[in-house]
Amino acid sequence: MLEAIQRIDSDFNGQGLKVGVVMARFNENVCHGLRDACLGELRALGVNPADITLATVPGALEVPLVLQTMAKSGRFDALVALGAVIRGETYHFELVSNESGAGVTRVGLDFDIPVANAILTTETDEQAEARMIEKGREAARVAIEMVNLRKALRG
Repeated sequence: MLEAIQRIDSDFNGQGLKVGVVMARFNENVCHGLRDACLGELRALGVNPADITLATVPGALEVPLVLQTMAKSGRFDALVALGAVIRGETYHFELVSNESGAGVTRVGLDFDIPVANAILTTETDEQAEARMIEKGREAARVAIEMVNLRKALRG
């Protein structure tokens, strides 16, 4: 039965791809860990460093606007959102988490471009620090895989 199914395998070849990365500066140590892991993985996947553009913004709520600007430019094959929202004692955590996540998703859908969302939402600093390296690497892999999947689907 499976032999009759057309299958598209994962493709993590980043050669020739242009990637825009937007990083929030709030919770700086975690964001730097996300950034370093993401950029390192993009290079490991074959993306030329000259084809990576990194922009920084004050916090997670500002990430979608810069992603939108990058998407509108038509210069990028994929985008990556990096940031960390760590729960505090107020409702602000939910607001920032929900709105930044919705904004990141909307950019991808509105502009028909893969956007990997690596804005961590955690209860504690320790949880964010424990996840930052893998989440940064994962975001790079997601961005490249999704570009190549869409190319394969379009023929």
